[in-house]
Amino acid sequence: MPSGAPSGENCLVDMDSKAGDLFSAEDAHPTGTGGAGILARLWLPKGLSASMAKEWITKRRLSIRPWATFVDQRKFSKPRNFGELCQRVVKNVDTFNSNYTFIFLGLILYCIVSSPMLLIALAVFAGAFYIIHLKSLESKLVVMGKELTVPHQMSLAGAVSLPVFWLAGAGAAVFWVLGATLFVIGSHAAFRELEATDMEELLMEPV
Repeated sequence: MPSGAPSGENCLVDMDSKAGDLFSAEDAHPTGTGGAGILARLWLPKGLSASMAKEWITKRRLSIRPWATFVDQRKFSKPRNFGELCQRVVKNVDTFNSNYTFIFLGLILYCIVSSPMLLIALAVFAGAFYIIHLKSLESKLVVMGKELTVPHQMSLAGAVSLPVFWLAGAGAAVFWVLGATLFVIGSHAAFRELEATDMEELLMEPV
């Protein structure tokens, strides 16, 4: 039966080309005249890109210490004095900074996921910023004789979504995340014994 639908290998080729068009960002243009892919439509402001975020995460993952070593209970002990506590905190923050970063991001994610109103507030902020940014690409947004830059647009989006953040208790969420982060990281850094290499560095430092 004659049909316009592709079949067999032609179907696979057609699907591959569709996928390429869907996620292609090579022709993306801030005016929207470039590629037709999703990434082309969701154009990011200058200085922000998915590749930069991916590169940052990759660097963090490469520098992360094994989690088994991170939580090894045999390596925890009470510091003998305040000086040793300070040495542990400084050295451990430097040694496990990538682990601490992922803990901080995990606490943020937990706080957001466990608060539906906060998710709505973030969606309102993202939507407001995206709409304002698209309007600025179509024509310059000028307020009191000054063009709105990206930071100004984010501030405006924040002002629009501020009532929703207030209803969601964003202030309490921020303090919870900061408090939980300081408690978890501070406790680990203070009670985690230094690595052998760190001890050698301290012994070699001039008095």
